[in-house]
Amino acid sequence: MTDSSSPSSQKPSIDTSVPHSARVWNYWLGGKDHYPVDRTVGDQVMAMFPDITSLARADRAFLGRAVRYLASEAGIRQFLDIGTGLPTANNTHEVAQAIAPQSRIVYVDNDPLVLVHARALLTSTPEGACDYIDADLREPDKIISEAARTLDFTQPVALLLLGILHHIPGTDEAQEIVRRLTAALVPGSFLAINHSTSAVSGAAMEEAVAHWNQVGTPTMTLRSPQQIARFFDRLDLLEPGVVSCSRWRPDISSLGGQPPEVDEFCGVARKPKPATAWPA
Repeated sequence: MTDSSSPSSQKPSIDTSVPHSARVWNYWLGGKDHYPVDRTVGDQVMAMFPDITSLARADRAFLGRAVRYLASEAGIRQFLDIGTGLPTANNTHEVAQAIAPQSRIVYVDNDPLVLVHARALLTSTPEGACDYIDADLREPDKIISEAARTLDFTQPVALLLLGILHHIPGTDEAQEIVRRLTAALVPGSFLAINHSTSAVSGAAMEEAVAHWNQVGTPTMTLRSPQQIARFFDRLDLLEPGVVSCSRWRPDISSLGGQPPEVDEFCGVARKPKPATAWPA
């Protein structure tokens, strides 16, 4: 984890008077790391949009399936997880290191409570490594620079942007952040994204997010599946493409058919090698 003497490791200030997305999400997932204000707003959103707990569970399950694919089938041994959220079951390093104990993981978040819990709970196998960066998604250069303490950017890295890009209001800004982060990755690296939408539930999801934006932090911006797909421009999108999190390579045999869609869409893509220019 981060050096306890570093400036970012000083005891942070936690504001318990304002609901925060990481803590409310933890509440919806059945965790214990939240405050009364988070539970109040979480209950209000659930009353407006009861499917939010199913969405949260589908989001978390996608993380597990994506990381398992990346660590096993794709052979990735380095993960940069931006927008970590509060530690819960099956965190990125637990999934990856269960497959490849030598995996190296860097977590990034800017919520003080996440920082406290990450230092205590996100511990690596002896063969691998875990580090935590206290940084904002809007600081891609800082993130890459500090992640390089733990990750070797001359080798493939899996970049995870799960449930975080919808906290960037401007679509152009969000796309530029993704571009700058992926530019630091070598060919053979991967990008995994999930992002909130209202493509499934329409007005019910939009109403819930509008309420959140009045009372919670950070605000959320819903985007269409087509807009979410644009984040994968210039990358090779894996099958089944940009789909509901519940439908990205689910275990159909255990479900008896396709699971219901949720208003969280996702995708995984590989950074290709540059096109070869043939001599004239």
